[in-house]
Amino acid sequence: MSSSIQEKILKLKEEKNAIILAHNYQPKEVQEIADFLGDSLELCIKASEIDDKDLVVFCGVDFMAETAYILNPDKKIVIPTLEAECPMAHMLPEEELLKAKEEHPDAGVILYVNSIAEAKQHADTLCTSANAVKVAESLPHDKILFGPDKNLGTHVAAKLDKEIIPVPKDGHCYVHRLFHIEDVELKREQYPNAEIICHPECDIKVQNACDKVMSTGGMLRYIAGSDKEEFVIGTEIDMITRINSEVPGKKLYPLLEGAICETMKLHTLEKILNALVNEEPEVVLHKDIADKSRKAVEHMLNASK
Repeated sequence: MSSSIQEKILKLKEEKNAIILAHNYQPKEVQEIADFLGDSLELCIKASEIDDKDLVVFCGVDFMAETAYILNPDKKIVIPTLEAECPMAHMLPEEELLKAKEEHPDAGVILYVNSIAEAKQHADTLCTSANAVKVAESLPHDKILFGPDKNLGTHVAAKLDKEIIPVPKDGHCYVHRLFHIEDVELKREQYPNAEIICHPECDIKVQNACDKVMSTGGMLRYIAGSDKEEFVIGTEIDMITRINSEVPGKKLYPLLEGAICETMKLHTLEKILNALVNEEPEVVLHKDIADKSRKAVEHMLNASK
């Protein structure tokens, strides 16, 4: 880390008693100034533990900052740019979830944390890619409405004897939809000694073709503890940036070079500095929505223990 803007951010962060949380998909220069890096579950847990900071700067997409607010309604939560919206989260509007609940009144409701707060408030619980199976096991229901990510729901359905109903029918992450089985086959030819790991947001055919399927946090822990040296990584490209930084000595190859989440990259150093200086844009939710959503978030955190 050497840029003057990074130094300004670190100095101002201390002056304002702020903490910078960043997702694993942030670029290298943002990862370097973050106090905490993680996947969605790890960021949720960290957000639930913030008690000694006055300001939280969240370098992730909108639903992540909203979740931080849900867990910390008395803290000031800012996101460097409001344009960092997760397209998948917005694939499930509140109205569509309510309609599905009317059609399946006997079903439990699990929403991926990658969902908007207006929908979260109607869920029994939330999940992340790291704990989706465990959370689904925690519900007594035999039938579960699951959204917005169809592929994660299919991943859960393959592990449990429960009926998983996707809401919407084709919710997806546009980055993980880029991966195809042909990409896996090509990498097996190119790197025959490498273990291929992908994210459960990938198509189920891609998941079945890979050696392991896990969250980004799971990928980091698995590779750190593995005796193997070569890995093909099937998720957003900057996950490799983090693994390279924390687990040196491994040979990592992207399953697809073009797997880039453009909205994650909207948080530039300049915008992060501006967020610290002006303490905006601030993330705020209606109290009723935040209170109802908090119950779902807390259920998830308890089920993950």
